[in-house]
Amino acid sequence: MNKKLSSIIMALGLGMAVVNVAQANEQLIVYTSMKESLIGALKAKFNEKHPEVAMDYQSAGAGKLMAKIAAEKESGQIMADVIWTSEVPDFFKMKANGMLQTYISPEVEHIVNPLPEFDGSFTPIRLGTLGIAYNTRFVKEPPAEWADITGSKYKGAFGIANPALSGTSYMSVALLKSTFGWEFFEKIKANKGKVGKGSGQVVDDTASGDLLASLAVDYITNDKIKKGAQLKLVYPKEMLVIPSPAAIFKGTKNPASAQKFIDFLLSEDAQKIIAHEGTLPVRKGIATLEGMPTVEDAISRAIPIDYQAILAEKEETVKKFAQILQGRQ
Repeated sequence: MNKKLSSIIMALGLGMAVVNVAQANEQLIVYTSMKESLIGALKAKFNEKHPEVAMDYQSAGAGKLMAKIAAEKESGQIMADVIWTSEVPDFFKMKANGMLQTYISPEVEHIVNPLPEFDGSFTPIRLGTLGIAYNTRFVKEPPAEWADITGSKYKGAFGIANPALSGTSYMSVALLKSTFGWEFFEKIKANKGKVGKGSGQVVDDTASGDLLASLAVDYITNDKIKKGAQLKLVYPKEMLVIPSPAAIFKGTKNPASAQKFIDFLLSEDAQKIIAHEGTLPVRKGIATLEGMPTVEDAISRAIPIDYQAILAEKEETVKKFAQILQGRQ
């Protein structure tokens, strides 16, 4: 670059952009269902650590991403290098269909790994937890166990997202059913429990006072609390803990960049960002938000997940939930 051009660029404040473009000789595309504040913060830190990689991402719901991936696969080329969502059954499907490249990061030795028979096909990056969010204006004695929400205090005032519309809600319903049976949901119905469209809606309704409590996702609730909502999130002894894995697509044109990104996601820097966003890191020794368990505590209390059964029984489980809670046949 000649001195005159360099001077013009610096005067316009474009120096850093030119340096970054010059340094970024590798590419990386990530498909993710993570919220914008999380993936945006991680992208900024990844760019700082790896200026040689031009990283971009597409953020959308897991269902939309899987439909996009299916269409791209049909056309002959999946455009992404890495996929990162919270829908664990999707990863088992992709693995069974030979779509994933195995990679065991050296950072794995520093994490608590909840995935059974881990072989590097996909790697847990964070742990989503669900507990009971309650409105602190109206509830002075918080629920201590799952059975509490079926009591008279929460009659007509407990909400749960529809598992037909929310993958996270489906996982939660399946886990609660495996532990307490359908009788638990029949008691919620008898107590006039309400079904919301999405995980965010039931938390919003709890914050507004339309509900007293709800089955709530950690990061959604913690984000509302940060913004001033009068909410608290409590975890009964039997915890709902759902991993969010990431995987590298087989046939990626950028395997080195993809491996760098998996390594980065498991690093101390990235795991601190994940914890700050109100969910659980998988890396040992990372501080979590006040009121949240450690990763070790969460795993020790987690309801065991039979992923193959959850995958096979989805249609039946969603149908049974609708029959009980929504009166559908």
